[in-house]
Amino acid sequence: MTAVTIACCAPIAREPLSESDAAELAIMLKAVADPIRLRLLSMIGSHAGGEACVCDLTGAFDLTAPTISHHLKTLRTAGLIDGERRGTWVYYRIIPEAVNRLGALFAPLAEPATL
Repeated sequence: MTAVTIACCAPIAREPLSESDAAELAIMLKAVADPIRLRLLSMIGSHAGGEACVCDLTGAFDLTAPTISHHLKTLRTAGLIDGERRGTWVYYRIIPEAVNRLGALFAPLAEPATL
């Protein structure tokens, strides 16, 4: 019999998620399902040094500071970012493990499965 190489599926399609994993991931997915929050996450992650001051983020949006703060709080509550107050400003950074967990959910396997 000849081995057949099949490009396998993302982790979400390999086996059913547990109830607790699905609940945790749903919170993160819901947080990034908003275009403003997705942009904020991208801006924080791509900012020089891996962290961004809230003062660097607000100018990119036609939104009030309280609205930006609400979106940042949602990302923080979902466990995707963390923040540290320095003086009057808060500096945000991505939590790599959480963002990697989201990415891995849909990423194909590095090695194809062999049957």
